[in-house]
Amino acid sequence: MPVFLLTNDDGYFSEGIRALREELKSLGRVITIAPDRNLSGVGHSLTFSMPLRIRRVDEDFWTVIGGTPADCVHLGYYVLLDGKKPDMVCSGINEGPNLGEDITYSGTVSGAMEGRILGIPSIAFSAFGGESKNFSEIAKVAKKVVIEVLEKGMPEDTYLNVNIPDLPQDQIKGFLITKQGRRAYKEKVLKLLDPGKKPLYWITATEFGWHLEEGTDYWAVYHGYVSITPLQLDLTNYRAMEILKKRLKFTTEVEK
Repeated sequence: MPVFLLTNDDGYFSEGIRALREELKSLGRVITIAPDRNLSGVGHSLTFSMPLRIRRVDEDFWTVIGGTPADCVHLGYYVLLDGKKPDMVCSGINEGPNLGEDITYSGTVSGAMEGRILGIPSIAFSAFGGESKNFSEIAKVAKKVVIEVLEKGMPEDTYLNVNIPDLPQDQIKGFLITKQGRRAYKEKVLKLLDPGKKPLYWITATEFGWHLEEGTDYWAVYHGYVSITPLQLDLTNYRAMEILKKRLKFTTEVEK
């Protein structure tokens, strides 16, 4: 029976993580450990400056007080599982999509990244659609991806970023392997004043959109497909290495 380590960045109380937990329980044991609050946008951060506390929510269900998604995967693996590798780390289901460059901010994707760093096959799940989502249906679609990966495996150094349209299952057109898309929105910083007339700053988007390029994650979900983007831990830009060697007259060769 497979063992899953499940986390998210929306908090242990999120409807998305509870729906995915119920679906995964039909496949095996699910150890759920998630932040005690919403940490959307926290990215891939580990807490080194303060101790963390784990609180039990239910059977095989825990929350980390003050912890990030990466913290949760760490504590789930080293504490709850005592260093015994689960068959898979699942992160999500996030309440909104994680597409394009936004994956660098995503705590959901970072939960899967942390699992891959620990040598565990890992998948991040996010929902694409309106404000009110049918997470029970989205979780059923996520389960199909999990079953495929359990049976077929995935390459080393790879974790998956999966975005699922909020559609009835019979309206989802299929599953596509995609590349990371590009967003098209502008950000600005709003300056506000608190009651004491001291400045506050709020980072926000003034224009929001995506480049609708075929083959990308956004194109897939926009057209009703499940987007499955393979990500890797190695962030080296190998094409740029060759360009820089020529342009900057640097080299990768060591003098002997």
